[in-house]
Amino acid sequence: MDEMTHIRERVARFCDESQVPGFLAGVYHAGQTEISAYGIANLTTGAAMRPDTGFLFGSVTKIMTTMLVLRQVAAGKLDLDAPVVRYLPEFALAEPGAAERVLVRHLVMHTSGIDADLYFPRGCGDSALAGYMAGLARQCGTLFEPGRYVSYSNGGMIVAGRLLEVVTGLSYAELLRRDVYEPLGMGTAATSAEEAILRGTAIGHFPGPDGTARPTGMFKLPDTWGPAGGTPIGTIDDLLKLGRAHLAADNPMAVVTHDMGVANVPPIGMGWLLEDFGGTTVLSMSGASPGGVAVLAVVPAHDLVFAAYGNDPRAFALHNELIPELVGRFAPVAFPPLAVADEGDLRRYAGTYRSQQLRVDVTVAGGELEERVTYEPADPDQEAIFTAFAGGPVSGPPQRYVPLGDGLFAPAGMPLESLGGYGRVYLVSYLGDAGGRATHRCAGGRMTRRTGE
Repeated sequence: MDEMTHIRERVARFCDESQVPGFLAGVYHAGQTEISAYGIANLTTGAAMRPDTGFLFGSVTKIMTTMLVLRQVAAGKLDLDAPVVRYLPEFALAEPGAAERVLVRHLVMHTSGIDADLYFPRGCGDSALAGYMAGLARQCGTLFEPGRYVSYSNGGMIVAGRLLEVVTGLSYAELLRRDVYEPLGMGTAATSAEEAILRGTAIGHFPGPDGTARPTGMFKLPDTWGPAGGTPIGTIDDLLKLGRAHLAADNPMAVVTHDMGVANVPPIGMGWLLEDFGGTTVLSMSGASPGGVAVLAVVPAHDLVFAAYGNDPRAFALHNELIPELVGRFAPVAFPPLAVADEGDLRRYAGTYRSQQLRVDVTVAGGELEERVTYEPADPDQEAIFTAFAGGPVSGPPQRYVPLGDGLFAPAGMPLESLGGYGRVYLVSYLGDAGGRATHRCAGGRMTRRTGE
């Protein structure tokens, strides 16, 4: 494929210039599949990145969790419009009565409002998800009324995984193998590190102060995060096969189920984010793991699937570059232009916003907003896991944002033309109104709520 020639050349330049150790990419188009590998899979061992090297899928797993839920809906064991507690009585949240309002569909649409994005309890094996539920009831509340907003929800997907275990009597790992891996021919996909160690598997890396990559100190998240992306591991070929299962024009997971109408959050389907690339719909999901990032993009209109993995978070920038370029070979790609606008009185956005273990203090400074994000760990164990996942301290210096109008802001100094498509993740929006003040802040697809401070 001509597409792969360009991708190989660009990957080589990017990795050499950025010091990202290694990169994998694959394209399926019109019956043909090509996969390329570049660089090093593990700097500790010096193992080369190969086309069949395995890696953590990260949040791409959420697509498979959604597929498993819909399979049980089709079998009559689940009703999307039923409360989760009908099937999962153990489901509870720290706010009394909140769990009873969450429907099954909310879990796979990222609209549940469950405030558990940074909740990382330890747990191993087939009992991990049951243990997660017990902690959820003690420590995690809600960000908004279910169905009101979209907020990328790891907690919702983990609850969905436990729900599947209860209604089927099988572990999440067993279901994944039986109902996704085997039917799709994902023959090199694994459900645990113990399986993956028998094959060549990449590890993540983090950039040091001088840009040099260093190996991660934690290969994966605890098993409690399995359905959200903590444990499944496979190859680029496996992801391409997963993507091909979603090429049908009548795919129910590709139908818009919620659209907040803000520039930094794309419409949501079932599991998928539905990106608009100038009139071409791209089904998209990226997946972070400790020191690595994967992506799967499906373009039904052009019988096209793209999958990639880089073993350094800086590879996310290359994902953002390659996908629009690839789609642009088949149809024009254009994004709505962004421009700095006079937002008037910015004080309606100022205040303190919180989610579980995260605090964002917003102030007005010289016609811009200034945000200071502070990680407030619940306990030393939570801090150890999240810090290892992030590759270091999470809290950082304040960031300035310029107004673009209608409650939308862009990082000061970042070129606005770089914020289209996947670049929208860097935008920040403010939503809701309570006495003339915003009630929620949305960044990276995730909500925080005003606390009144």
